Amino acid sequence: MTKSKAAIFTGINQPLVIDEIEVDDPKEGEVLLKLDATGLCHTEIWYMSGGDTTTRANSILGHEGCGTVVKVGKGVTELREGDRVVPIYIPECGHCRECLSEETNLCSALDDAYFGGSMNDGTMRFHHQGRDLHHFMLTSTFSQYTVVHQEAVAKIRPDAPAESACLFGCAVTTGIGAALYTSKVKQGSKCAVFGVGPIGLNVLQGCKLAGAEMIIAVDLNDERLKRAGEFGATHFVNPKNGDSVQQVKELTGGGADYTFEATGNTKVMRQALESTIYGGGVCCLIGVAKSGEVVEVTPRLLIAGRRLVGTAFGGCRGKTQLPGLIDQYMEGKIKVDELVTDVIDLEKINEGFEHMKIDSGYRYVVRY
Repeated sequence: MTKSKAAIFTGINQPLVIDEIEVDDPKEGEVLLKLDATGLCHTEIWYMSGGDTTTRANSILGHEGCGTVVKVGKGVTELREGDRVVPIYIPECGHCRECLSEETNLCSALDDAYFGGSMNDGTMRFHHQGRDLHHFMLTSTFSQYTVVHQEAVAKIRPDAPAESACLFGCAVTTGIGAALYTSKVKQGSKCAVFGVGPIGLNVLQGCKLAGAEMIIAVDLNDERLKRAGEFGATHFVNPKNGDSVQQVKELTGGGADYTFEATGNTKVMRQALESTIYGGGVCCLIGVAKSGEVVEVTPRLLIAGRRLVGTAFGGCRGKTQLPGLIDQYMEGKIKVDELVTDVIDLEKINEGFEHMKIDSGYRYVVRY
């Protein structure tokens, strides 16, 4: 058992409790990681506010981390002590129906653990004052020491800085992957990204990497639109200046080839779909809406040849594709450092989330 500092989620709309917890040694097929850094994501804000019907009190949240393997359990064949890694919330077992398919990055091997808030055997590895703590998204990076399944770990190069590499656990990979892996943006195409927060900025990067000719950033915040230009946007739309759908259609000559929604707002999702060109336009939904919310789609929009798709983790296969994205970052082809608004201590994690709730900054990173 290992002592670890952690941020504990105790209930809806309650601040995270900073305290020491106990972390069990890894069991068969599991590894113990010592994390150097973890990013703060709006997914946790959504979860802590009760946005998901599966919200569980007494949990260790967090899903953007980077660290080192310090212990391996029996049967672990792909990792060794000392390996530099990023835990991934969508695993890659390599043998389930989904992993054997070329159509998805999803993996069903650890579904029971993911949805059960536990390890795959139904038990927990985190304890606090004699009480078990639930796991979260297979990663639980709000604890300096965390136990994860070997299928949920991507081995990366050892020289990647943790404060940036941790963001490949969600923000960077989700955004870039939505363009490259899910939508498969074509060279010379016209794209529009609705919402240019941390995820949207990375969608812009993905469209640029794919060779898009026109990349439109759509946002209500002029400061964010200005920042979008640094990440690849060529044109800018603020809905305050007129209907965003009409503005996109005018810029693209009838509609974008690819649109992306990165706000979690169902009305914006509809606008993104309406902004695509008929006869082949693709609208990719990335943002997470609250449980029970729906997107109303008029059938004629789809009958006219548009496609509405969703993406999880940007369609990226974490173990096989994420390391290559980090290589591109290290080669200067992907911006990541520019996304980090501040690096903070764990004790300031609640302050970081409060800043994010009012759209102050992009990504806050906790350094352990």
